[in-house]
Amino acid sequence: MDFLDRVFRHDPRGPVTRYQFQSWRQADRPTSEGLGVLPLPGVDVERLASNILDVDRYVGNVDHVVACQGITDERFSPPLAVRFYQRIKVPVLGEIHMELVLTDHGEREGYRVLAWHQLDPETSRLDTRRGARSAYNNGAWLLKPDAVGYALSSAPQKGDVGRLKFAALTRGADATAAQVIKANIEGMVRWSRGH
Repeated sequence: MDFLDRVFRHDPRGPVTRYQFQSWRQADRPTSEGLGVLPLPGVDVERLASNILDVDRYVGNVDHVVACQGITDERFSPPLAVRFYQRIKVPVLGEIHMELVLTDHGEREGYRVLAWHQLDPETSRLDTRRGARSAYNNGAWLLKPDAVGYALSSAPQKGDVGRLKFAALTRGADATAAQVIKANIEGMVRWSRGH
C-alpha cells in the first residue's frame, strides 16, 4: 500500500514524548496527507485494534460518524479485512460518505498497523442525496503500548459539494488536520478504555 509507505517515511524516529504532527503534499491532490502520533502510556494494543475493527459500533463511539455498517464481501475476510459503508457529518458543512476496506497489516516498524482504503467503484455509486461522495480516503492507525498514531488522506468529490464548500472541506481540512487527528486518537483510545 503506497499510502502506508509514505506514512512510515514521516513516522517520528525515537521515543514519542509529545504530540507530533506532520503533513505533506501528494501529487496534485487538493488536501495534504497527515500523520499525528500521541504518547499514551498503558495502551492495550489488542483491545484498541479490536475496537478499530468493530466498524458496526462506530456510531455513538466515534465522533462525527452518523452511519457505519459492515458489508459482507467474499473478497475480504473479517477480522483481517472488513468492507464497510461509512457516513460522517462535518460540522456546518454537511455529510460525506464512502465505502472502505479496513485491513489488519500486523506489525511494522514496532507498530501494530490497521489501514484502510476507499473502494472507488462502490463509492461512486453512492446516492448523492445522502451526502457528498468521497473522492479518495486512505488512512491508518499505528498502535504501540506507549503511543498511538493516526494518518489520513481524504477529500470529497468536488462536483458533489460545489466550489465554496469544496474549498472549506479541503483548505479547511488542511488547516485543522493536526487538531482533528489528535481528537480522533483521543476519542478512539477513550472508547477502547470504556470511557
